[in-house]
Amino acid sequence: MFSIATVNVNGIRAAARRDELRWIRESGASAICLQEVRAPDDLLQKALADHGLGQLEVAHFESSAAGRSGVAVLTPHPIRKVIKGIPRTEFTEDGRWIEALLDTPDGPVRVVSVYVHTGEAGTGRQAEKYRFLDAMTARMRTLKRRVSSHGEEVVISGDLNIAHTANDIKNWRGNKGKSGFLPEEQEYLTGWFKRGWVDLGRRYAGDCEGPYTWWSWRGQAFDNDTGWRLDYILSTPGLAERLTGVTVDRAPSYAQRWSDHAPVLAQFS
Repeated sequence: MFSIATVNVNGIRAAARRDELRWIRESGASAICLQEVRAPDDLLQKALADHGLGQLEVAHFESSAAGRSGVAVLTPHPIRKVIKGIPRTEFTEDGRWIEALLDTPDGPVRVVSVYVHTGEAGTGRQAEKYRFLDAMTARMRTLKRRVSSHGEEVVISGDLNIAHTANDIKNWRGNKGKSGFLPEEQEYLTGWFKRGWVDLGRRYAGDCEGPYTWWSWRGQAFDNDTGWRLDYILSTPGLAERLTGVTVDRAPSYAQRWSDHAPVLAQFS
């Protein structure tokens, strides 16, 4: 069985101190996509080794700004090729996009871990987010062509920092006009889905509210399930046809949270 997991760890060293890398160890996933690693290669490797994960192949792209961003793909499968950053764009040093081409028993699968900017409506931060989404859209177009030309399936997993529809955010009325729920942002996702990318979480859950993957640390957001669905697993259609389930592994209680995000796991036949 093939499976993909994604989780924003809010810093691999903090997650390791809380012994929460056991989730990665126990997930049994064929590939685990991490966002906000916030550590150099040697510290990531040490954290994994100290928690029984030293046997995994690791593709890691740290940001040129220390302690910021950072994405990774962990896998028990051989990694044939790694691409760090979105080629031929300004986003080649920011630790927000990494591709790992895996050799799996079912054939080659290109796994992408992505961390989209948070943004802030009406500011330069939002403009940068749109430039990243433009670059991401162009790269996704190239990757989708590889399905037919190279026989690769593609999975793009990560923290997109966008709630696509009102089903993906509990307090959608109160967040109108805010980054993460802007129509201009949502149009990017709509366009990807029209071009054949499949939102596995929504395909499996159906037309319903949630399930959410992020909750603020503040107030009673977690206890009241006042969340956002920000963490997505997208795939090419061939892999989506093999989907058997998607799980959001929400912590049992606020005190047991190890990130403000919950891991998402997609399983395939």
